[in-house]
Amino acid sequence: MDISLKTSRQIQIMKQGGQKLSSILTQLFYLAKAGVNLLKIEEKAIQLIKLAGGQPAFARVPNYHWATCLNVNDGIVHGVPKDYILKSGDVLNIDIGLFYQGFNTDMSATVQIQNKSCKPMDKKYDEVENFLLTGERALGEAIKQAKPGNRVGHISQKIQQIIEGAGYNCSRNLTGHGVGLKLHEPPSIPCLLVKPVSETPLLQSGMTLAIEVIYVQGNPDLMTDQKDKWTVRTKDGKIAAVFEQTIALKRDGCLILTKLPFPPK
Repeated sequence: MDISLKTSRQIQIMKQGGQKLSSILTQLFYLAKAGVNLLKIEEKAIQLIKLAGGQPAFARVPNYHWATCLNVNDGIVHGVPKDYILKSGDVLNIDIGLFYQGFNTDMSATVQIQNKSCKPMDKKYDEVENFLLTGERALGEAIKQAKPGNRVGHISQKIQQIIEGAGYNCSRNLTGHGVGLKLHEPPSIPCLLVKPVSETPLLQSGMTLAIEVIYVQGNPDLMTDQKDKWTVRTKDGKIAAVFEQTIALKRDGCLILTKLPFPPK
């Protein structure tokens, strides 16, 4: 496995790109309200990426022609932006990447759509909010495991402990990954421990990683949408979510290159 280690200068470039990407994603979530078409979010993403002086990282993937992946409700990853109007109660994941000065950064977050300024007081809303808060917490705790001397398995193990401990299921096949000169680089970072920690890759200073918490409310079995050939959905139709940040490993720990947005509730 050829893991790319970045220099301090390269990490600084990725930090600049990550800050720009964080700002873009935050603005997209401010736009994402009930009554808004997903195509408007995609259009805004293209505009903001151009203004940031970068390129859409996802559109550089062969045969993918969009700046974002927009996953709604049972969609978990690779959701092609569609002519769909968001409704109150929808669960929306926005996944986006930026190619800036030769380097990629990648991030993702998930929210529940509302059409009122106040929080609805119903059980279903609270169940979804608890589901999303669990993923957000799992990502934060997983990032704490990302330090030289630890292994990829420490990250995976922490994600699995929190997600499954809350009664949900981690993705079995979709993973986090290295990121940098390419959008997807080694190593893969599973959301659950698939082998002993000692057999997983060693974390080293200079590694840049896109850590992802990819999980579902119900059964982990997934399927690919046969119409667009990209969108991956849960087989049982239950909701899914992803939280992702790009980080860099330094000798003294971890530097978060993207900032998880906190869109208005």
